[in-house]
Amino acid sequence: MARPDFHDRLARLKREHEALINRPNYVDGLGNGIYDRYIYPVVTAAHAPIEWRYDLNPDTNPWLMERMGINAAFNAGAIKWNGKYTMVVRVEGDDRKSFFALADSDRPTEGFRFHDYPVRLPQTDEPDTNVYDMRLTQHEDGYIYGLFCTERKDQDNPDTSAAVANCGIVRTRDLESWERLPDLTSRSGQQRNVVLHPAFVDGKYGLYTRPQDGFISVGSGGGIGWGLTESMENPVIEKEQIVDGKVYHTIKEVKNGQGPAPIRTGDGWLHLAHGVRNTAAGLRYVAYLFMTELERPWVKTYQPAGHLIEPQGEERVGDVSNVIFANGWIADDDGSVYIYYASSDTRMHVARTSVDQLVDYARNTPADPLFSHLSVEQRCELIKRNRDLV
Repeated sequence: MARPDFHDRLARLKREHEALINRPNYVDGLGNGIYDRYIYPVVTAAHAPIEWRYDLNPDTNPWLMERMGINAAFNAGAIKWNGKYTMVVRVEGDDRKSFFALADSDRPTEGFRFHDYPVRLPQTDEPDTNVYDMRLTQHEDGYIYGLFCTERKDQDNPDTSAAVANCGIVRTRDLESWERLPDLTSRSGQQRNVVLHPAFVDGKYGLYTRPQDGFISVGSGGGIGWGLTESMENPVIEKEQIVDGKVYHTIKEVKNGQGPAPIRTGDGWLHLAHGVRNTAAGLRYVAYLFMTELERPWVKTYQPAGHLIEPQGEERVGDVSNVIFANGWIADDDGSVYIYYASSDTRMHVARTSVDQLVDYARNTPADPLFSHLSVEQRCELIKRNRDLV
């Protein structure tokens, strides 16, 4: 039997949920000239539909308890589809299981609403224990591909936390029906953060990889890799080469990985990636930018020093603190670019910039000279040029 306040509580839940989804968003201050951050997250655990979390039957849930909680909503792939800004969000339940769900809006910075149901992901012969961090690529072959991390128990290790990571692959033409393809096969151990290049290269599919020795540690893995496969129906990479490697005493000295699929420009491909370094407080994840040649997307041309986006303020707090992770961005028809980034494995944010701004940033911001005294020389040269203008 329902408690007297059941319907009042349900009405309040619905009002608060609608108010959250319809909350206006605003640019946060003057910015740095490279991009504008927005004040409010665009997707959070609280954006998940009430029907996903509560049993709304007063006979079976008289207290209107949350039966299946949502812990986080983060690390979303992104695409402009049918005029809507669409994310495939990694949603994590209180049970630690992650799954994918679509959220979209006709506005790029606010109003995101989840679809009625999560994605029912087809399985291979060996079911995924957990899945996460899908990158979306609208390929010139006509399909939209989703590449994600599939995690399974390491059966050769009795440790209950030991896992094996690989690249799972799905494709779709409508973001509704998903076809599961075989997992990626490579010759370099475990794979995470694999991204499909949007164009054919010599008639083959290009893949940005992140080879690693184990589930967490990259070990001898050298950074962001590049390889080719003849077919996505039988995705096999025989050889990988490094596009962007790890470097001592930089933002990517521990590990790095490709973010979303790159954006094509007249000056080359724009790449968004994440870099990881160690600190006394643990690992720190940031996002950074680099560019590669148009015809040879594995050849780096520009890389500004340091990070593009770092965790600030409340972004530093969450399930895994001090983390920025971006695996989705949208280049709009007017040249605007919306970067959808997650903070601390908890929530989604957005930053607005443009192709022109990102290209200018990549081409004209100094590269890391790798030594403190050389960094000082770079800064002194900038100061002198500015003082000469007075």
